[in-house]
Amino acid sequence: MGYKHLKFPANSLFLITGAAGFIGSNLCEAILNMGYKVRALDDLSTGKQKNVDLFLDNPNYQFIKGDIKDLDTCMAACEGVDYVLNQAAWGSVPRSIEMPLFYCRNNIEGTLNMLEAARQKGVKKFVYASSSSVYGDEPNLPKTEGREGNLLSPYALTKRCDEEWAKLYTKLYGLDTYGMRYFNVFGRRQDPDGAYAAVIPKFLKQLLNGQTPTINGDGKQSRDFTYIENVIEANLKACLAPSEAAGEAFNIAYGGREYLIDIYYGLTKALGVNIEPHFGPDRKGDIKHSNADISKARKLLGYDPDYSFQDGIKLAIQWYKENL
Repeated sequence: MGYKHLKFPANSLFLITGAAGFIGSNLCEAILNMGYKVRALDDLSTGKQKNVDLFLDNPNYQFIKGDIKDLDTCMAACEGVDYVLNQAAWGSVPRSIEMPLFYCRNNIEGTLNMLEAARQKGVKKFVYASSSSVYGDEPNLPKTEGREGNLLSPYALTKRCDEEWAKLYTKLYGLDTYGMRYFNVFGRRQDPDGAYAAVIPKFLKQLLNGQTPTINGDGKQSRDFTYIENVIEANLKACLAPSEAAGEAFNIAYGGREYLIDIYYGLTKALGVNIEPHFGPDRKGDIKHSNADISKARKLLGYDPDYSFQDGIKLAIQWYKENL
């Protein structure tokens, strides 16, 4: 059923942090299309101005250039807000290994500022981005909430800390918090550039330009690739979830498992190109296999993802062909 049928009170105001990023900008678009108000917050450190500019003509949209590391900014942004969708964070496991202090300040302290501002301003629901990286070296598949291993990167640690802080804010202060443990989200507007770009847009751009992509490791690592529409559904359903489900984190995925090498050859076939990949070293801090059990999100949030990997990848290929 997706999310387009979901109903919120008239004039509901959503604050989306990280709104100039991939997931944030898609959330802005979906909520504006449903007729609700969006206040967007981003410092444009990793997000793109063009993702902000898409909506500036919409009277229900307001953009604040600001940083979640500044509490006053967070307080002002939360004024009059009903729902917070906190997507602001620096991603990338390898980059976090190079910059642990910055990741702590940005991803942990920044989220804590947002939690505190949401509490003080009486926000109804606080939904935030977590990550499948919190499972660390726990070897069992599918990944199930409550069965986590040793963390493998500063990025993973920041997301785990966010979950613990959010749980405390529910328990101590009665703020309804919901953690979204994203599994390898992909889709329109995901950035294909830079050393830390996600693999699907990076491969697509390189193949469309006739370049040879590099696969880290042997390509036999597997991921639960999750199309962006499923993530929008999860965030919005969390905003409508009962308080009994608050203080928890949920796997947000499709529940499938795709091998990187198969994806690579699927993309070459779809694009009609014949380019063999390079194979590089494994990436430090990476989890070899991930596949999600989504039954908890189904049960407590009513999450019922519409888009399989196959559905999503067709739409993603189409978008990159038109927009790169």
